[in-house]
Amino acid sequence: MSEHGSPRHQRAQAKQDPTEWHGQRIVTETDLGAVFGEDDADRHRRVPLRKIFHGVVLVLLVGLVTAAVYFAVGITRGDISISMGAPETAAPEPTPTCPAGPFDYQDPSSVNVNVYNSTSMDGLATTAATQLRGRAFAVREVGNRPVGRTGMTAIIVSGEAGRDNAFTLQRTIPDTIYVTDERKDRTVDVVVGSGYAGVIPPERVDITPAGLTCAPKDGTPAPAASPTAP
Repeated sequence: MSEHGSPRHQRAQAKQDPTEWHGQRIVTETDLGAVFGEDDADRHRRVPLRKIFHGVVLVLLVGLVTAAVYFAVGITRGDISISMGAPETAAPEPTPTCPAGPFDYQDPSSVNVNVYNSTSMDGLATTAATQLRGRAFAVREVGNRPVGRTGMTAIIVSGEAGRDNAFTLQRTIPDTIYVTDERKDRTVDVVVGSGYAGVIPPERVDITPAGLTCAPKDGTPAPAASPTAP
């Protein structure tokens, strides 16, 4: 056996090689770099992506805060208004010049009427609706409708097309006030107040053509009427 192949020679060489220990190879920093070098490079590439993502999030948050401040200031100043729920029907304004007519008394069965209670008295609208049905009026809706006046008998509300019908109701319910609105059909609203005492007896109804009454006897203007859910 040659001296280079002898066990003694191999042990001597092993002692001279710093990467081996008792026949086992020692993992060096170079070996670790070769294995994990690619992962470190990927990690370094991901760092700028995280910074970009954080920057975008920060910009969005700043934008949201700015928009919220602007919205709050707009609401406070009245530049921005919020409408909740379904849009409300615009409150009719008192008729500036009372329609002089003359208007003709109509067959009550042809008059579609909605009856509303403007008071805290339970059942007042139901009572009025029953009396109007007894006179053959076509009562449709019965509910509540607050107005800015107390002690009145009733407010009669219609559009221009329903003025004959409104006149018919004014002749049926005494001491009522006429108010116009923008509706296009011929329906009429009757808003009863605490002064409501019923309808005029049939034999006393004056069916002579005439104008509408737009102010109570004391001469004060008619209040606007704004509907609410029944």
